[in-house]
Amino acid sequence: MTNGTVAEPTGFWTRFENSSAAELGDFTTTRRVIRISLLAVLIGIASSGIAWALLRLIAFFTNLFFYQRFSFENISPAGNTLGWMILFVPVIGGLIVGLMARYGSDRIRGHGMPEAIESILLNGSRVQPRLAILKPLSSAIAIGSGGPFGAEGPIIMTGGAFGSMIAQFFKLTSSERKTLLCAGAAAGMAATFGAPIASILLAVELLLFEWKPRSLIPVSLAVAAATTARHYILDPAPLFPSGPFPAFVGLDGLLGCVLAGLLAGVMSLILTKGVYASEDAFAKLPIHWMWWPAIGGIFISIGGLIFPQALGVGYDVIRQLLQTDAPLKILVGVLLVKSLIWIIALGSGTSGGVLAPLLMMGCALGGVLGGFLPSEGIGFWPLVCMGAILGGTISSPFTGIVFALELTHDINMLLPLIIAVTIAYAFNVLILERSILTEKIARRGYHLSREYSLDPLEITFAREVMRTDIDALREDRTNKELEEMIPSDLSKRVQHMYPVVDADDHLVGVVTRRDLRGAIQHVKEDPNGKLSAITRYNPEVIYDDEPLRLVVEKMAASGITRFPVVDRDDPRRLLGTVSLNNLLSARVIHLEAETRREQVLQIPPVLAMAKARATREKEKAAEQGGSQENTEETAEETGQ
Repeated sequence: MTNGTVAEPTGFWTRFENSSAAELGDFTTTRRVIRISLLAVLIGIASSGIAWALLRLIAFFTNLFFYQRFSFENISPAGNTLGWMILFVPVIGGLIVGLMARYGSDRIRGHGMPEAIESILLNGSRVQPRLAILKPLSSAIAIGSGGPFGAEGPIIMTGGAFGSMIAQFFKLTSSERKTLLCAGAAAGMAATFGAPIASILLAVELLLFEWKPRSLIPVSLAVAAATTARHYILDPAPLFPSGPFPAFVGLDGLLGCVLAGLLAGVMSLILTKGVYASEDAFAKLPIHWMWWPAIGGIFISIGGLIFPQALGVGYDVIRQLLQTDAPLKILVGVLLVKSLIWIIALGSGTSGGVLAPLLMMGCALGGVLGGFLPSEGIGFWPLVCMGAILGGTISSPFTGIVFALELTHDINMLLPLIIAVTIAYAFNVLILERSILTEKIARRGYHLSREYSLDPLEITFAREVMRTDIDALREDRTNKELEEMIPSDLSKRVQHMYPVVDADDHLVGVVTRRDLRGAIQHVKEDPNGKLSAITRYNPEVIYDDEPLRLVVEKMAASGITRFPVVDRDDPRRLLGTVSLNNLLSARVIHLEAETRREQVLQIPPVLAMAKARATREKEKAAEQGGSQENTEETAEETGQ
């Protein structure tokens, strides 16, 4: 099986094809995972360096735009003294980003993760090398000039681009390139936030589209390498330390988490709808999209003049919301100004991430709720809503839960986060068809499913769906005998492939319905012609204990859609045939399990009799009550 359409190494197929059902293991991963893992570790270390460089680059442009100095010191734009001159800064930044997108690569537009998903789904996990340079540079300019974005989206895209670029230097399959792209993306996030588990979960829930050792092992090792490197080049402490919080918040606190999750779901809905309404509005403008980021910069400028803390990444504001009782001015400013300019700027197609703004808006929502929900300590409700907003908006609940835990290092928050994030996630799953990350993919004409389950073809075998009521033909039959034997078969019965057997009923080949029709049509010219003349000997076969996924792969690789099925212990013994139509049987079984509703346990006879007796007594009492009422009504009418 060396056809180029087969994504797995030949050794895997050799082992799999020669394995019986009893020998099939739980996993299909081969030793190539070791080679891919070594590359992933190198990519993880490099991605931590990319994260460090991008954060320094953002700091450089922040100092340059707002303080007119050359410095790599981390500083917030909120402390600038530009006054009304601040109105020009985000516009200039947006104009530069628009020019870079127009004349460099339009792939730098957006917040990174949808572009990474699209590269995986549509481009065979191939990313242009220039994107590894243009994406971080454009994002640093956009954020450094006041853009209300996070650095994580660009880092994820840049790390993914670097992983893909390294993979393209080696002879790898598309699946292996995808693994290395995701390894770079997850490693970049881990290096930025110091959240290794959440980074792995983000890769699984958003990028890998599978949960298999062949991808999970390299991605996890890349994340581990990046997190280790982070201790040497970045601050190893939690990014947003807070707490400690109580080990159990009581029933009233948990009910508050339900309310917080519901409101976070509503806010996620508003933010998602707002971003794409903004994108639609920009698309209606009668000017080239190159100018849209500059127009978005006008709104950023106005927002920054009203509420300076809305500018930039805003990690300092998140820390303030988690560690102190922030004043109402800050809460309202984040919920109104920050969210509004973020929606408009993101819709303009500029370059920047979504995670940090979502964290900030979630914290602000929690700060508002903390005013009337039970007091569980400073930062409790901001942290709960932060996780709920993140998990609900990007439709990645495990990422939202674990991310909040890793940013604060307080395991006591696990139960409140599970409740709030799950409620927010459930709300958006039921209300929204797609998340903020997948809507853009859908708008480009592609469908992305976020539900993962075991394929029925993995656990169903050929023997369970094969057709056994088939006709097999002897190879010594003549054309005249074939005409007498099966004229009705060719016109009425649907059997497109006929197994050919020898005198001992051993399978020797196959013949198609079309071949038989041609032989019978020429029976007058060659009545004694043998079936062996048109038989296709040594055919591809399916063993009865092979899973249907392997059958499908064989069909895809060979272009043949019908195979004879034989006994593995006696490969010449014909058992039946399998075709595409038979494969639908496995899907029917799965569909029935999903849709058929039945009551498995019946009410015991004693309880059923008691229930029927109670029903009869209730009906009798109702009838008696009705008769008494009629008697009373009659008495009133007659005056008695």
